Parts: sequence; structure tokens; C-alpha cells
Amino acid sequence: MQRVIGESKRSFVTGNEAAAWACMAAGADIMFGYPITPQNEIMHYWTRIAPQFEREFLQTEDELSAGFTVCGAVQSGKKAFTATAGPGNVLMQEPFGMAEAMRLPIVGIIQQRGGPSSGTVIYSQQEVTLTTFGGNGEGHRIVYSTATHQEIYDYIVKGFNVAWKHRFPVFILGDGYQAKMREPLEMYDPQDKGIEMVEPYPLLGLGGKIGTDREPSHLCNIYSLEEELYEVVLKFAAEYEALAPQIIEYEERECDQSDIIILAHGVVSRAADDAVKALRAQGIKAGYFRPITLRPFPQQQLRDAIARSGAKKMLIAESAYGQFDRLVKQEIYGETISIENLFMPGVGIIENDIINKVKSIL
Repeated sequence: MQRVIGESKRSFVTGNEAAAWACMAAGADIMFGYPITPQNEIMHYWTRIAPQFEREFLQTEDELSAGFTVCGAVQSGKKAFTATAGPGNVLMQEPFGMAEAMRLPIVGIIQQRGGPSSGTVIYSQQEVTLTTFGGNGEGHRIVYSTATHQEIYDYIVKGFNVAWKHRFPVFILGDGYQAKMREPLEMYDPQDKGIEMVEPYPLLGLGGKIGTDREPSHLCNIYSLEEELYEVVLKFAAEYEALAPQIIEYEERECDQSDIIILAHGVVSRAADDAVKALRAQGIKAGYFRPITLRPFPQQQLRDAIARSGAKKMLIAESAYGQFDRLVKQEIYGETISIENLFMPGVGIIENDIINKVKSIL
């Protein structure tokens, strides 16, 4: 695969620039997109660097078209991706749902903004429900929630491999803060880290005679018989659930013998991690748990952490009004630990917010 970065280097860039370079390093052939804040610079930066590496870009007439053109490109064997946010993410759920139905290896970068409707153009964590279960199906998709620019880069590279290896849509969930702020990260070519990139391949237009040389390619997104859809959904669910243990990622610290577990994802987990360190220094036994994959969710790992900790309380902190909370409760239904909340929709959460909430609870 063509080297893009050359020698690994420390860079000080925005999250959107890191995303564009990661897609380039991962060997993406083409981006389809439509402008919307706060992801615009992914498009802008991609168009600046793409010609240097003979890659392509197409701005479509709207987000629906951007999503569907990605679906079409991957069927032709192109490693294609898109990026969007907010209302654009809403519109793209139709093509994203089709990608689930047809098992298309698309990659989408979601830089969350606040709702309802166009909301704020800056920041929120209010696209968790939409990104994890937004399609008109069962949510057979893989969603990585990133906390740093390094993770944006790493999980975009990984996301392309996971999508093409397992044929489920993959989404990298960032946010407006990460998109716009600058921080250092290491940019690298995957081969220098021992990462072998999965090569794309055409799903349609294959050689040979059907029935003699090969089986037909069935890429259906609509079914005439209820029984047929029933069988397809159960098949996808079984394959997804079998794959989940290989995909699930999470972070856990200080959960053993803790009085309270602080649960957060994405950029809020940075504040949660700092809060746990500060609380521990003050003699308060707090633990930290962060799901990196929101789909599939580290359900058993969180249950195990709760059991080991002996904690009577758990605090869920998010920059939304309960979207992450609902996801967590759905996954650990039946646990008796008392769950408290710190909901700050559309507002950044800092460590003191979490520290003060923990002290008010305990």
C-alpha cells in the first residue's frame, strides 16, 4: 500500500485534519460528502491532500446522496467513506440502514453536534442513539467512541479494516470539540505499526459464470416475504453476536474495591479519568469505566466490574440528556447498583463537575 505519512511523526492538528490523514493512510480511495459543521474540515482537508495521492472526492447534492454514493462505491470495490454531523447524520440513516441490510463495508465519521433539529453547531454527545440504533433495523453496526485525536486516527485506520473484514458498517463517533481543537498525536503509516490493511474488493461485476464458476452475489435491501426477512435478520444477528467478543473495547481503572463507578464515553471520559485520580487522592474510592465500542457494547465487562467493585452506586456522565444512560441501562438490565446521573446536554463536562457530583452523592 502507498506510504502517505512516511516516517512516523508527532503532529499538532485539529481532529478533522487527523481524520482526513487517517483515511488517507488507511488507503481510502474516495470520499463522498456534503458540508455540515463541525465536520467540514474533513472534506476541505481531504480535497487538499487527495490529488497528491491520486485519491478522489465528490460533493453530492445532499447527505442522502453522499450516503448512497458511498454504498455504491464500496460495491464496486472502492474503499469509500463519508463524514457528517447532526441533521446530516439523520438524513444518512437511510443509506446507513441499507448498508446494514446489504452488509456493505462503509466507514462514516460522525462529529456530533447538539439537537434538537439543527441545534448548536459546536458540541454535544446527542448523537449516541442515532449512531448506534438510527437505522430501521436492529443496529448491526460497529461504533467506536473516541476521546482523543490519537484515537480518531487509530480507530479510523482500524475501522476500515474491521468494515472490510467483517462486512458491517463502521462509525467513528467524535464530537465538535475534537473536530475543532488542536492537540498532539502520532501520525503513521499502518505498515510501520505492523498493521496489514485489508484490501477492498468488488462485491458486484465479478468474473465467471453464475452457477458454474461462482455463487451469485445476493446484496438485498428489501424482501418480499416476511419469512425471508426473518431468516436474514436472525442470520445477521447470529453473525454479529459471534463477532462481538473480537470487536468490543473498553477502558477500566480503579474499579476493584470502589465506592462508586464513574461511567463516561468519548471526550467526557477524559474528565472522568481526571476526576477519579483527584477523588482517589482525596481518599474517595472512585472507579472508572469507559466503553470504547458503543456497538457492540462491553456488557459483560461492565457487569464484571460492578461485581468486583462492591460499589453501591454508579454515576453516568454525558453531554446529553440520557442517551448514553439509556444504552447502559439496556445493556446491564437486572443489575441492582444504584445509578445516578450527570446530564449536561450540549455543554462540556470538566473534572470538577464530576467531582462535585460524586461528593453530593456520597
